[in-house]
Amino acid sequence: MIPAEEFRRHAAECKHMAAFTHDPQSRATWNQMAQRWLQCAEWAQRYTPPHSSSDKARANRQTSRNWSH
Repeated sequence: MIPAEEFRRHAAECKHMAAFTHDPQSRATWNQMAQRWLQCAEWAQRYTPPHSSSDKARANRQTSRNWSH
């Protein structure tokens, strides 16, 4: 999975939890966690090199060759 997508999924889960809690302090904590996950997603998107399917295939072929020796 792409890190930025995974971080956004965590943020969505935190927002979901915030929406269903009745305690204001817990809601604030869940919202802060969601914001932190979104910051992580932005950072990951900025600093993680893009992956193409050809790069993955090349890496898999290289790994397979190394294992055969």
